[in-house]
Amino acid sequence: MNIKKELFGKTKDGKEVMLFTLTNAKNATLKVSTYGGTITALEVPDKDGNFADVVLGFDNLEDYLGEHPFFGVIAGRYANRIAFGKFTLDGVEYKLATTDGRHHLHGGVTGFDKVVWDGEEVKTDSAVGVKLTYLSKDGEEGYPGNLRTTVTYLLTNDNELVIEYEAETDKPTVVNLTNHSYFNLSGEGSGDILSHEIMINADRYTAVDDELIPTGELAPVKGTALDLTTARPISAGFNELKDGYDHNYVLNKEGNELSLAARVYDPESGRKMEVYTTQPGVQFFTGNTMDGTLKGKSGRIYHKHSGFCLETQHFPDSPNHESFPSTRLNPGETFREKTIYKFFV
Repeated sequence: MNIKKELFGKTKDGKEVMLFTLTNAKNATLKVSTYGGTITALEVPDKDGNFADVVLGFDNLEDYLGEHPFFGVIAGRYANRIAFGKFTLDGVEYKLATTDGRHHLHGGVTGFDKVVWDGEEVKTDSAVGVKLTYLSKDGEEGYPGNLRTTVTYLLTNDNELVIEYEAETDKPTVVNLTNHSYFNLSGEGSGDILSHEIMINADRYTAVDDELIPTGELAPVKGTALDLTTARPISAGFNELKDGYDHNYVLNKEGNELSLAARVYDPESGRKMEVYTTQPGVQFFTGNTMDGTLKGKSGRIYHKHSGFCLETQHFPDSPNHESFPSTRLNPGETFREKTIYKFFV
């Protein structure tokens, strides 16, 4: 097992950005940048033992500093959408930036994806990792409270990517954290992900309006293209879906136990990925907005459906829906969530 730390570059205002390269006992590799807490690479073996990088992204900081669809980043303070950029806590209305039409998306103009985190190496008997910390100050992007957030990435010797989230606040606030990696189990830049087979352990999803804002209904997937309770090719539902999947699934679980959320299999490479999480939901997104303008690490262009996301999370717009699992965090409490992406053949 090995950890290498090196300078990745500097932000436009001169802040140094570090890159941590983590290698486990089986030679799988994870690369994490302190800019946005971004997973920039993840190399795992296929059925023949050949390694490939299975996450989309860039090989230089400059491209991450430009516009891109949240490749590999930590999304926060609030991942996903908050309707009209507004929510109320204890009778006080808080107004946030509207960055997705009329709505707030992934933390605002300068969300957790666009700040430099502090990083330190982590080593255990069975894993190597990096612990990232960031203090989001009271009022940042309109959110109340000084929020101290810690995200720990671990690469285990079982080829698991473990992500642990923690946050504490000094004022009541709302928190929803996820990682926004795009996966292609054939290797990034190798084409689309439509032949990948997916199962999501969810009988319901959060129904949304035309602007992807939840209506409040937890609708059944049965009989629709959203029914992924048994494995099927990603492309199978595309006849009924306009652009592809961009839906929050309500996971089949009682509380916040760590449980199976999804399973993906790529017949071409033989790679399989299982997702386990303590979170109540997962956003399945099939890279519908990629338009062929971005070139990835492979030197190849990323077209529509070049990757998929399984963003474990609380539900979109939860602060405005009392019936959804709460995203409120009070002083004296600790926000804790955990997600595992396990790779095997």
